[in-house]
Amino acid sequence: MPLDLEEQEHLDNFKDFWKKYGKLLTSLLTAILLVYAVYSGWQWWKSNQAMEASKLYSTMMSAVAKGDKEQTYRATDDLQNQFGRTSYAAMSGLIAAKIAAEAGDGAKAMTYLRWTSTKAADSAYAALAKMRLAAQLIEQGGDAAIAEADQLLKEKPVSGFEALWLERRGDWYLSQQKIAEARTSYQAAWKLMLQAKELPDESRRLLKVKLDAVGGV
Repeated sequence: MPLDLEEQEHLDNFKDFWKKYGKLLTSLLTAILLVYAVYSGWQWWKSNQAMEASKLYSTMMSAVAKGDKEQTYRATDDLQNQFGRTSYAAMSGLIAAKIAAEAGDGAKAMTYLRWTSTKAADSAYAALAKMRLAAQLIEQGGDAAIAEADQLLKEKPVSGFEALWLERRGDWYLSQQKIAEARTSYQAAWKLMLQAKELPDESRRLLKVKLDAVGGV
């Protein structure tokens, strides 16, 4: 059926439009499809990584329940090497560090804490690792350990961890016999802890003991 004049005009306009912008539109569409494909692939990869990491994390927790330190460490190492960007890797690092510390293996504990403090995808896990690492370095003592703890505590605290950061700085000052500075840090930490209802009461009780030891609030 032949086109009438109006339809022919629309068709001619479309042809002119496509001649001018066809390649651009095709390129844009290709780019959009590519972005979508990459995004979909990335989402699948993350989902698959999380699923595999969760299985390995379950293996690690079973080892913890059995008291099998070596299997706990192996599972943690695998999580950190293969699934380092998942939360499971960071959680396993904190757990393995605690087990190593309780077993008297401070070096292994600090290895896990250093990994978690620098590579954890979640800033909260990284902050916890830094606080625990600083505490162990202060307890260990020695020029190198004290200097490393000092560098950690010079970093800006993660939001929500300001009170614990100040408390740990107070511990650092106390280890250096700087009582006035320790008291100032503990006092600042105490004020923040009174406002942070989410922190456990045990944290406040422990800080109060430290405060009393350097002259109180």
